[in-house]
Amino acid sequence: MAVSDAKPVVKRTPEMRDFWRIHRNKVAAISILVQLLIALSVIAIMIILQVRLDVFLIATIIISLLIISTATNFAVLSFAMIPLRDLSTALVNAAGQKIDQKLPNPSNKEYKATGFSDMLLSIYKEHTETSPDKTSTSDELASALNLTSTGIIILDKNNGVIFANRAAPISLDAKGAYHFDLLFDDGTDLIEWIDQQRTDNVRARKIWLRVPNKVIGQEDRRIFNITVDFEQGNAADAIITAYDETEIYQPEDDDLDFISFAAHELRGPITVIRGYLDVLALELDSKLEPDQKELFQRLIVSGNRLSGYINNILNTSRYDRRHLKLQLHEDSLATIYETIRDDMELRARSQHRSLSVDIPSDLPTVAADRSSISEVLSNLIDNAIKYSDEGGAVRVTARAKGKHVEVSVADNGIGIPASVINNLFHKFYRSHRSRETVAGTGIGLYLSKAIIESHGGTIGVSSIEGQGATFTFTLPIYAAVSDKLHDADNSNTEIISAGNSWIKNHTKYTG
Repeated sequence: MAVSDAKPVVKRTPEMRDFWRIHRNKVAAISILVQLLIALSVIAIMIILQVRLDVFLIATIIISLLIISTATNFAVLSFAMIPLRDLSTALVNAAGQKIDQKLPNPSNKEYKATGFSDMLLSIYKEHTETSPDKTSTSDELASALNLTSTGIIILDKNNGVIFANRAAPISLDAKGAYHFDLLFDDGTDLIEWIDQQRTDNVRARKIWLRVPNKVIGQEDRRIFNITVDFEQGNAADAIITAYDETEIYQPEDDDLDFISFAAHELRGPITVIRGYLDVLALELDSKLEPDQKELFQRLIVSGNRLSGYINNILNTSRYDRRHLKLQLHEDSLATIYETIRDDMELRARSQHRSLSVDIPSDLPTVAADRSSISEVLSNLIDNAIKYSDEGGAVRVTARAKGKHVEVSVADNGIGIPASVINNLFHKFYRSHRSRETVAGTGIGLYLSKAIIESHGGTIGVSSIEGQGATFTFTLPIYAAVSDKLHDADNSNTEIISAGNSWIKNHTKYTG
């Protein structure tokens, strides 16, 4: 007799995470069965009472009854079972099993009003509390954490500092307040971000790259990659980890110092060349043909723009709190673009791209440093040309938007991966793909961000990989800031924001 090799099928025992799916399906099946029984009961009653109705009318009544009652039951049951679903989800998560369902948020207003919020928090707290036998090692753990070069800061629910090791980038002032020694490119306030998560999420994580504790040139400057982990229900619900990456990033800052040195050395010869051009244009004015005069004028404009670029590099190498010190004047974006139009059209033609520019001449005037904004436009248009496919189109548009004028530079090129976008405006950052295919230093967008924010504007990018990218920046309308500029003798100090934030035990401060 042949013996079968087939193995018996072993039925999987349901786990905790299967409960909600099984229970939901059972409730749905029971609900449908109840509706069918009701419909059959109605039919039986009609037969017993010998109700004489048209067969079509009877069928219509029965079907309508089924639809209405089923929909009503599903709606009521769905609402009634939401707490059970969320309770099940929280328990499965506490048991350590993976689940696709989003964790319920105890901050939900309806949950707080009914006390269900406390039930969820008790589950989360039970899951995250440290057992008594482990707390006895807290001193040894603190000593061990003080040996690492990675900064660790633990906050309680009121943003008080529970623990900070020696490497943590915070300082304690004379009043007992802890200050974050971190300068974020995007103006992030860590406390505000954490408080937002307490409202919106059960768990959250955020990473910032290349965050220094001091500006370039100051002693003991360190550069960190910052990670914040947040979880509801934990007595210490936020942990800030600062990975000291100074050895990696400092050489790039040294590179900027070298660029600054080179720019400083170039400024002298450029100044001499500009002087000779001005003298020659003046002395030869009566002897030059119109096209020769135009050529001289273009050389003078290009020399002035190059001098402005050099000044911007020197300024950026020593600017404080991410802002340049600029003199802003009333200007027209259309006029600013005219100073670089010939160069941009030449670049587009030489690389077989089409360039269309729509900057209406009747737009409101803006508060701008002409040389700096022309550099931003040049950087963005040049990038759009470089990252477009051959024959591609680059479009520059501008429009008034509230108290600002918004400028967009769009292309239909290779686009930008989502993993890259957050790092684009970091100094010297270039993705692996762009380093291999496109020439550049990785400083253009960094400079552009510094310039735009120093005008009191913003800059950003949106992209779909493979479909192109759109860079957008804003500049304040002159009429909206003219009084502030007048009071500051046209300096930008009154229209830029110098963010500062700190934390104190059990209290939040922002400024």
